[in-house]
Amino acid sequence: MIAIIDYGMGNLRSVQKAIEAVGEHADVTGDPDRVRLADRVVLPGVGAFADAIAELRRTGLGDAFIDAVRAGKPCLGVCLGLQLLFDTSEEDGEHAGLGLLPGRVARFPQRPGLKVPHMGWNTLEIQREVPLLKGLATEASVYFVHSYHARPEHATDLVATADYGGPFAAIVGRDNLVACQFHPEKSQRVGLQMYRNFLNS
Repeated sequence: MIAIIDYGMGNLRSVQKAIEAVGEHADVTGDPDRVRLADRVVLPGVGAFADAIAELRRTGLGDAFIDAVRAGKPCLGVCLGLQLLFDTSEEDGEHAGLGLLPGRVARFPQRPGLKVPHMGWNTLEIQREVPLLKGLATEASVYFVHSYHARPEHATDLVATADYGGPFAAIVGRDNLVACQFHPEKSQRVGLQMYRNFLNS
């Protein structure tokens, strides 16, 4: 079973439709037990970090996702779902995340000509190969919508960067856990290939 975590803050149907488009079925669930039973888990997210982490804690879904990661199951974070993996975020104050990856989440700086949020297509610069990237072009383009980005503490957790006034983390990962700051489900052929890779990892 593939579980898409429903904590009230994700573009759940878009993720589910992308997975269906590559020939698999995924259950959207707010049940921590079903998350723990799943073979693969997706943590999506759209919105504010503080609200998201509060809801994950209130429902027990955050602990269930941590258990899935620690059990070695393939786990994927998307957009806000990437940011929630880190120790802390500075969005609307200081908030603790799930602590699965060391580092913090920061806002893009205000610079002339640099609009925040960052919206649009950017090219990935691959730092190291992971199964999620199998079969993709060296400089694949993907679609971003975000005001904050992760700053991993360890370079080994960085999979790919993109550039917006300087390089930032576009894909992070460690072992069975991988996450995208962009939306694969909005990234056309490239994004569908990533979902296909995740489901076959």
